[in-house]
Amino acid sequence: MKKSVKFAVIVAIIVLIAGMALFPVVKKKYAADEIGGIPGSEQKSQGSGRQSALTVNAEIISYETLDDISRAKGRLIPDEEVDLSFETSGKITAIYFKEGTNVKKGDLLAKINDNPLKAELQKLQAQLPLAQARVQRQQTLLENDAVSKESFESVYTELEKLNADIDLVKAKLAQTELRAPFDGQIGLRQVSEGTYVSPTTVISKITKITPLKVEFSVNESQAYDIKPGTPLQFSWGNDQTKYDATVYAVEPRIDENLMTVMIRAIYPNTEGHIKPGHSATIELRLSRYENTIAIPSLAVITELGSDQVYVYKNGKAQATTIKKGIRTESQVQILDGLSVGDTLITTGVMQLRNGMDVKLNELSK
Repeated sequence: MKKSVKFAVIVAIIVLIAGMALFPVVKKKYAADEIGGIPGSEQKSQGSGRQSALTVNAEIISYETLDDISRAKGRLIPDEEVDLSFETSGKITAIYFKEGTNVKKGDLLAKINDNPLKAELQKLQAQLPLAQARVQRQQTLLENDAVSKESFESVYTELEKLNADIDLVKAKLAQTELRAPFDGQIGLRQVSEGTYVSPTTVISKITKITPLKVEFSVNESQAYDIKPGTPLQFSWGNDQTKYDATVYAVEPRIDENLMTVMIRAIYPNTEGHIKPGHSATIELRLSRYENTIAIPSLAVITELGSDQVYVYKNGKAQATTIKKGIRTESQVQILDGLSVGDTLITTGVMQLRNGMDVKLNELSK
């Protein structure tokens, strides 16, 4: 091998060995340069420094009026509703009502065949004048001591029996007529003329929806707070309108299985625009507290069995233990721990610590 070639090989080997030795140093320097180029890395290396104040919202405590509202689910039911049927059996000869219309109490709705009863009534009524004449003659004779008292009583009894038979036939005739038991709306009819019916055959349904009843239940702890005359509001279905109703009846005993009490209220439904059968959402005001302190429920933190809030004082958050009263959907009554004029922190409470620096963003009254 020539000396020049041999020398070149030796130099290449030396360069390769030197490169391998210097590679870790270069890599470390490059990594350090990369870290130094990240925004904020210098700040981290120098320490975090003082923590900035947390921005929060707050409100100034004042006296309020707080309503203890109870909510329940219920249903709307008709004031009255019955299945219509005849009291006797027979063939329907006429139907007088139109489906879905309003009727008045006593209106004739349907009729079954009454020809045999009419004939029997006519027969009995034909015997009535003769029986009455016999009684009059016997009474005249009795006054003149011409007949015994037993003879008079015999013909008088026959007259009374005849009158009773007439009344019985008239009662049977009344059973052949189907009349509305109250003012209401007739539903769909289930039979046609010519149908033979019995007392178990439903002809139609009559429903009274003016007024309308609101039926619901409350738990046993609220049973004594609700009495006849208690006002309530309800909404139904997708209609978010609040309708006013009044409690008129409370079940006298508690359901032993559910531990609830059934309650009914009345709603006038004057125009009949609400139909029974809907589910209802009920709101009752059980009591009202005047001049009390109430705060947003989200401002309360429960730790180790105690309730705390944070108030703003001199730029810092101060933890305060409170005693709660009633709770509504969004507010909590405060019985102890806060005073009128305190500045209550209402946001960011889960991030707060006692003595932490805070800055007010929004202050409401």
